Amino acid sequence: MNIRSAPRALAAATTALLALGGVAACSDDGAAGADPQRVDVVAAFYPLQFVAERIGGDAVKVTNLAKPGAEPHDLELNPGQVGQVSEAELVVYLKGFQPNVDEAVEQNAGDRAFDVATVQPLMDAAAGGHEHGHEGAEHGHPEESGKAGEPGHEEEGGGKDPHLWLDPTRLATVGDKLAERLGRADPERAADYTARAAALRTELEKLDAEFTTGLKTCQRREIVVSHTAFGYLTERYQLEQIGITGLSPENEPSPQRLAEVIEEAREHKATTIFFETLVSPKVAQTIADQVGAKTAVLDPLEGLSTDGGDYLSVMRTNLQTLRTALSCS
Repeated sequence: MNIRSAPRALAAATTALLALGGVAACSDDGAAGADPQRVDVVAAFYPLQFVAERIGGDAVKVTNLAKPGAEPHDLELNPGQVGQVSEAELVVYLKGFQPNVDEAVEQNAGDRAFDVATVQPLMDAAAGGHEHGHEGAEHGHPEESGKAGEPGHEEEGGGKDPHLWLDPTRLATVGDKLAERLGRADPERAADYTARAAALRTELEKLDAEFTTGLKTCQRREIVVSHTAFGYLTERYQLEQIGITGLSPENEPSPQRLAEVIEEAREHKATTIFFETLVSPKVAQTIADQVGAKTAVLDPLEGLSTDGGDYLSVMRTNLQTLRTALSCS
């Protein structure tokens, strides 16, 4: 059997086994029925794993398709991972963020999938920090809105920004809806899922309050970032992102865009140019050298680095990094 035909064969075999009334464990990791006491959940990337584990507790087994230290946008699924998707009792993903995951879900798990992009409308992709939907004009900075035409700003989800988890209140709402979905899959423990979602919401609202207070009084409100992943964060806390590239971190900025960013960084007296844990800092360093700034990591939390931590600890590290860079009191 060649590799291209393996996923279809695996899905077909699973369907046949289910039809016979028995489920066989075709994979050691994440196979349905491997642990009848727990709900098998496949998460497409780290923030969704975090929420699924916190709400599911010991009632779920969560498999993350994206490994720590790997950039998840262009995740390629091997036949075993396609098998995990086809056998999972629930697949948690964000349609438009990982095309290969979208395809695997559509072909193998359509009725067992929870698309977190459906929980709340996604914001439009834009480089200007406050040019998002209805709140665009009220914070000013209309001159930034034109940057969205740069190549790479519109390639995901039909021009939508998928990075909703960078607003903790949105992630809390995802948690509430995931608890409902788990409750339908596992009615006996529905109350437990609801209670854990409420506990997670309390933690995320505390984090939100820390960001609101910590970023309230700052000498600057503009952040220069390697790619425009931070729209939800900047919208929530009234900052403005200046993106070196668009939504996808793999895009190389044009010389014209580099010159524009250098000019804006000087104009806003930026002391820090931010890069990411999973992406090369080379371009950020080039701009920093030009404007006499330093570089620092601002983590979009698309995946965990191999250093560990969790969503809450990485977000708190982001907050301290921002407070330092923006001279917040």
